[in-house]
Amino acid sequence: MSQTVSATPFIGREEEVARLWGVLERARAGEPRAVLVAGDAGVGKTRVLDETAARAARSGMTVLTGHCVDLGDVGLPYLPFTEILGMLAADGRFASVLAAHPVVDRLLGTGAHGVRDDEATSAGTDGGGRLRLLEGMASLFADLSEVTPLLLVLEDLHWADPSSRDLLRFLLSRGFLQRPTGNGPGHRLAVLASYRADDLHRRHPFRPLLAELVRLPAVDRLELRPLADAEVARLVRSLEDRPLPEATVRRIVERAEGNAFYAEELLAARDAEAGGMPSGLADLLLIRVEQLPDTAQQVLRTAAVAGRRVDHGLLRDAVGLPEEELETALREAVGRQLLVAGDDGTYAFRHALAREAVYADLLPGERSRLHGAFAALLAGRGRRADTAAERAHHYRESHDLGEALAASLEAADHARRVGAPAEELHHLEAVLDLWESAPAAALPSGEGGDRVTLMLRASAAAAHAGDAHRAVSLTRAALAGVGQDADSELAARVRYTLAGTLMGVDSLTAAFAYSSEALAMIPAEPPSPTWVWAAATHVLAARQVGDVATALRVARQALGVAERLGLPDARADLLVSLANLEGEGRRSPEGRARLEEARELARRGGNAPVEMRALFSLAIGAYEAGEPAECLPWLAEGLDRARRAGLLSSPYPLEMRYLQLLVLYTLGRWDECLSTAAGDLAVVPASGGFALGPTLYVALARGEHSAVERAHALLEGRHDWMAALVAGIVLTDAAALSGDAEAAVARLRWSVESLTDEAGTRPDVVVRLTALALTPVADAAAAARRSGDAGEARRWSTVAAELLEPAREAAREGQTGVPQGPEGRAWLARAEAECAWAVTGPDPVAWETTVRAFDYGDAYELARCRLRYAQALFAADRPEEATAQARAVRETAVRLGATPLSERADALIRSGRQGAGSSAGDRAVALTARERDVLRLLALGRSNRQIGEELFITGKTASVHVSNILAKVGAASRTEAVAIAYREHLIAPEPGPTG
Repeated sequence: MSQTVSATPFIGREEEVARLWGVLERARAGEPRAVLVAGDAGVGKTRVLDETAARAARSGMTVLTGHCVDLGDVGLPYLPFTEILGMLAADGRFASVLAAHPVVDRLLGTGAHGVRDDEATSAGTDGGGRLRLLEGMASLFADLSEVTPLLLVLEDLHWADPSSRDLLRFLLSRGFLQRPTGNGPGHRLAVLASYRADDLHRRHPFRPLLAELVRLPAVDRLELRPLADAEVARLVRSLEDRPLPEATVRRIVERAEGNAFYAEELLAARDAEAGGMPSGLADLLLIRVEQLPDTAQQVLRTAAVAGRRVDHGLLRDAVGLPEEELETALREAVGRQLLVAGDDGTYAFRHALAREAVYADLLPGERSRLHGAFAALLAGRGRRADTAAERAHHYRESHDLGEALAASLEAADHARRVGAPAEELHHLEAVLDLWESAPAAALPSGEGGDRVTLMLRASAAAAHAGDAHRAVSLTRAALAGVGQDADSELAARVRYTLAGTLMGVDSLTAAFAYSSEALAMIPAEPPSPTWVWAAATHVLAARQVGDVATALRVARQALGVAERLGLPDARADLLVSLANLEGEGRRSPEGRARLEEARELARRGGNAPVEMRALFSLAIGAYEAGEPAECLPWLAEGLDRARRAGLLSSPYPLEMRYLQLLVLYTLGRWDECLSTAAGDLAVVPASGGFALGPTLYVALARGEHSAVERAHALLEGRHDWMAALVAGIVLTDAAALSGDAEAAVARLRWSVESLTDEAGTRPDVVVRLTALALTPVADAAAAARRSGDAGEARRWSTVAAELLEPAREAAREGQTGVPQGPEGRAWLARAEAECAWAVTGPDPVAWETTVRAFDYGDAYELARCRLRYAQALFAADRPEEATAQARAVRETAVRLGATPLSERADALIRSGRQGAGSSAGDRAVALTARERDVLRLLALGRSNRQIGEELFITGKTASVHVSNILAKVGAASRTEAVAIAYREHLIAPEPGPTG
């Protein structure tokens, strides 16, 4: 039977489909089962059933689907089953089985067996005829399952007519799910049926049947929960050909609340960003509301104005109904699953979009009046800080702008006290929006109450909330608001704040210009806190543009002033800067001592951002010193401090998150890395490359093809330095692993260009990227030499030498003028060894040096270098040493779950055994027909997944074939295997274009 193929990508339900697939496999083996799939409207029940049915059909099962339809009081008996019988009647394969069961004609009303239409109509009304019909249907499906494994799919049981419910009860309780007598297998049959959980109010006719069915031993229930936010985001992005703004995706995800249909509808409506709702979706959500009594509808409209959740007493006072009437109305709304009663005496809309639809349906005057009523009720309870945000909202919507501004400022103060920078920013922006419209008497007065100072405060909140670009916009607005007669200290504050926010978006030249202006606007004498902070910002900016001399001079001067003024947090900030600038920097014992002093000063001064900067510098200093395990206690302390301060989204905690994951990845604690990252994304879902980076490194090393797709997704939208860094590493390494030298070099060059700052300083990661890209370059040069193509070998040797020089420079000078530490030196050693391979061939001495360099703690890279060392040893005719190295590689790879690396180690070990005492050219290579097919596609640059798709095998099977080919031809890489295959005439070159 044909299956409907959805154009919507299948996302986020793999676990549920796997569970259903397990049921089908048991059914095919003779263990009949049924699963009732529950979920709210639009959550994805049909999509899950379609995907499962399509897989079942591909496996050889016959899939029959029947739909229940909402026909009101005029229900058609046995509707889904007559649909199924119609499908069977149209398929000639089952003619003989159908002919043996007159029930088919009885239900379809064809009269083929001498049953008149009026008899068919009355067949189910008398007891005996009804029982014969039920037993006949059970017998029919049982016989069909003898011919073919059978899957019955019944959709929307909440609309099932009474006769269909009775037939389903019979089939699942006494019919085909029961095993036949004896010990033989049961019927090869499964039933998957769906229903809407949100439609089952207390008096719904399907509820009693559901209660019976779930108690049956062969019947399971699967509830589809809302999709996770990350899965909804993937769905939304997959539905658009062009990249969507992150804000648009985030807004749709928030409003859809895990409902796939809602997400698709919101995406289709181009006013979704403005807070609108598609009219079709609004109508759908309002249908259930309009079925309620008038009083219950009035209660819902009032509750919608209160928000997603409302206290019972507040709702009672706002709606103005007697308690008994209110309770009756609420019972109706809860029964229809529009509201959900909480244990704390509150009511909430089951879905936020239902609340939006009800709210949008209000008349303007009605809406304003109800908001005014809620504002008055809340104010009457006292001006509590925790209700300020609610009061501000209701005052604004009731057009009392003066009270709205005052309440918004209260809400911002409360958010700051409880460490919620995103909420503080929201409320401060509301104050700024109301500033021009509110009465002059309502504007705040006193210190910090002017508009420019509020803009600076909003900028700081944006930075702490992780929105660096919004912080820049707000500070630029503050600069535009500073008049000619403004206080010089305020003007300086605006400029050094702008410099700080510009550094957050990597606009370094402009940051240095503004910090220079700020420092010039106020004298160093008499000393002032403003000058000290301006100087501290200028130190950071000068260091970023490479002016280390200026940074050192100003830092030392400012540190003395901060000590005279007794500013512990400013002293701490300057000590961190000096620890990074002087001598060997933060990885030296002197640097660490300064950082620990800074951490203690910031802690005593209560300056969380500076304390976190000190803790991050201590952690990264340990990492750069080649002591990755020493980082973790500092990172744990820093992230705990950020959590307590409500600053998890601010820049240094994000850096700490990435470093924590990177350390876990480096130490080979990969599963811990993945679980930690999952927890991070749950707390800070918009952290992008900071939280995803090392998880993508793990995914790529474990052979997961999604790693490349996810890396490309990081590059969508506005340029982000960390996203570009992570994507550059993953995509360069992916190209190298596939043996594509051209792609690896192109990705390396693109990454370095996108990560180079305005001053032309290359990133430290250029050393790592170069080493990764040089691997396929070295293999390509070696393969060209073996095939006798001297010109191609020279070309790749030249490319290798050109790539190596910038890496040497970066390792020697680093981004701050200080030579890179053990990690950078290790990557440079690998780059040097790969370059030597490209120019002259594999050098065991160079690779022995590289292996020692990576022994500082990087488990995976140490193993990868050992594999190259083993290849070099084999080439030098030192097979025993080579095999020992390859076995060590395999042991590490198995422990890490790095399957591609373990397969390459196995292939190298096998090739060494086969090659003992003979060269590759002396051995006859015997490939199977399938291996020749795989080799041909390998030569075309196909990945394992692509090979699998073209040959109709799994990617894992393709990987096994590739490993066997490498072993048989005595190659250690895909590129080398292809070169040998051409040389040994195992495959013929693809014909070039004609014309």
